[in-house]
Amino acid sequence: MTDRLRAQFEKSIELIEVTVYAVLALLLSATGILTLAGAVGLLWRALQTWTVSAGTFQILDQLLLVLMVVEILHTVRTSLRSHTLITEPFLVVGLIAAIRRMLVITLEATGLIKEGDWRAGGESVFRASMLELALLGGLILVFVIAIAILRRQDAVPDLGQE
Repeated sequence: MTDRLRAQFEKSIELIEVTVYAVLALLLSATGILTLAGAVGLLWRALQTWTVSAGTFQILDQLLLVLMVVEILHTVRTSLRSHTLITEPFLVVGLIAAIRRMLVITLEATGLIKEGDWRAGGESVFRASMLELALLGGLILVFVIAIAILRRQDAVPDLGQE
């Protein structure tokens, strides 16, 4: 009786898990499509007004966000299929997020975007920005090494099992 109850409970929990993953996948898909449509709209407006260079950052930012959403969606899809959590897509999302932040800092420094008043802050803001860039560069290196290690580990066959 207890084994049957336990099996029924596990099936119910699995159904709830699959349902949550499915809803999450639908919401991520909608977010990705809407963000991609927004990037297309930005590009279209930039082409109409011949200001592509001014809107390039916004378009690139939107496209990198779409890449992040797609990677998360891939993780959800993989988790739904295999019932395991794969780490590599999260590393890829972190890598893309760090690159996005580096782009923002660099473009703020050149004055192409006005997210923060970078030049008005003087030397302290400059030092903080350079420190953040250095940390982001180190973080990107860590992400790339971790991804390479995971891929190498997946490529090596396990000789202990037959």
